[in-house]
Amino acid sequence: MWIGAAFITTVSFGTNNTIFKWSTGNGLSKVHIQFFFYFVAFLLTLGYAVVIGSLHLNVMTILLGSLIGILNANGNIQMSKAFEKGPASLTSPIIGTNVFLPILSAAIIFHEHITILQWIGIIIMLGSAVIIQYAPNSNSNINYLPWVIRVILAIISFGVLGILMKTTSYLHIDSLNTLIAMYGGGSIYLAVCSIFGKEKWKRSEVSVGTVVGLISVIGYSSYFYALETGKASIVFPIVSLNCLVVVFAGYLLFKERLKLYQIIGVFSALLGIIFTKI
Repeated sequence: MWIGAAFITTVSFGTNNTIFKWSTGNGLSKVHIQFFFYFVAFLLTLGYAVVIGSLHLNVMTILLGSLIGILNANGNIQMSKAFEKGPASLTSPIIGTNVFLPILSAAIIFHEHITILQWIGIIIMLGSAVIIQYAPNSNSNINYLPWVIRVILAIISFGVLGILMKTTSYLHIDSLNTLIAMYGGGSIYLAVCSIFGKEKWKRSEVSVGTVVGLISVIGYSSYFYALETGKASIVFPIVSLNCLVVVFAGYLLFKERLKLYQIIGVFSALLGIIFTKI
């Protein structure tokens, strides 16, 4: 079941990243879209918790949940800024290596046993994610120092985010209440970012953000379930393959051609998944 939940998360995150890709090309603010998806998701999770009588927020839940929300929002912002500052061909693959942090923490801090075959599968999946996202012919203006800083901040944000998510499941903190704190804290952070960024608000950002928010609730609920019931060291690399969804969506929706190295990456990803299941 937890493997299935991890794949649901992968599809959800990949779908949202595809929407972000489309919205960027249409001049919509990534900060504003994130704000609306966080706010809508906050209202949904809060309302659901109230209805079923499961609203039990405490200081630890609020702190960890809010930090997870802020780190996720900040990671997305830093990644979008990195695309503007440096070589797009390397940005996604390098930032994607952040999953090594939570994987190592699962083995070292949380004492998860990982077999040699599973390690091989994990490495293959991570390598596949890098290959799939690599774009050797991508052109961009290069401003290396700001680019490197943005990339490092994104890696830290996403990496620590994964560790904190595993921590909440390890401490048996209720995932629904964590989601409420995560979306609430993220909403406040993004509102502050918008105020300082002084970007113009567009009506279409509300509808796009709402759709992303609905998908996000499904994705993160599945993510927490997978971490609570399965092996985090395997869940993280599976989730990192959400780039597969973006690649196939680009092929089907945006008529982008699949490169040979991407096709190889897809098959090697499947091979990695098989190894983790042996």
